[in-house]
Amino acid sequence: MTKGGGLDDSAAGQPHYHGHRDRLRERFATVGGAGLQDYELLELLLFRLLPRRDTKPIAKAMLERFGSFSEALGAPPHLLEEIEGLGPTAITDLKVILAAAQRIGRDAIQNKPILSSWSEVIDYCKAQMAYETKEQFRILFLDKKNRLIADEVQQTGTVDHTPVYPREVIKRSLELSATALVLVHNHPSGDPAPSSADIQMTRQIAEIAKPLGISLHDHIIIGRSGHASLRGMKLF
Repeated sequence: MTKGGGLDDSAAGQPHYHGHRDRLRERFATVGGAGLQDYELLELLLFRLLPRRDTKPIAKAMLERFGSFSEALGAPPHLLEEIEGLGPTAITDLKVILAAAQRIGRDAIQNKPILSSWSEVIDYCKAQMAYETKEQFRILFLDKKNRLIADEVQQTGTVDHTPVYPREVIKRSLELSATALVLVHNHPSGDPAPSSADIQMTRQIAEIAKPLGISLHDHIIIGRSGHASLRGMKLF
């Protein structure tokens, strides 16, 4: 019984967390996602995926294990499986949500001059790559107005190395009639500082591209702790 003499959730046959869910939904409707903590926003997602479970401890366990909302969604499935209460279906659904967020990010830079929406480009690259467990090398191919033609992952490597072949990069640029490029790759270690190999490869691509009328705008390295711009660091 409640203090007012009514039945509490459990006595009424409702799980104890139903009232909590309603209150959290009401808070979201009032203050939006920015007014919620990471575990609360994660709970809201899990409500739909796990309707018959108390999702608060699951959300907190995910954040304790992975560190942040983004890292929790970006964690590889085999590590998500270690969280008690997360099964294959819920994990797949989380990956669908992540893919949807990444698609929104891509749409935000589509049909816009890349150089005039640089912060959105960085946000997009972080969403795509920051939490990958292996290195990926991707290229943003641009037209003469610096609008995105294509975004392609050229190579996937190991935890600390991705083979990149400059002539293959240029060959694909010519196939797409691209006139400018932005190179992007991630460092799974979290530290975005460029290696000597990163710098050398960037210079090689820039040197081959220039006589063909293809500009290399930047090479961005993405890490969980931030990003590095080789152009900004004046390394090519």
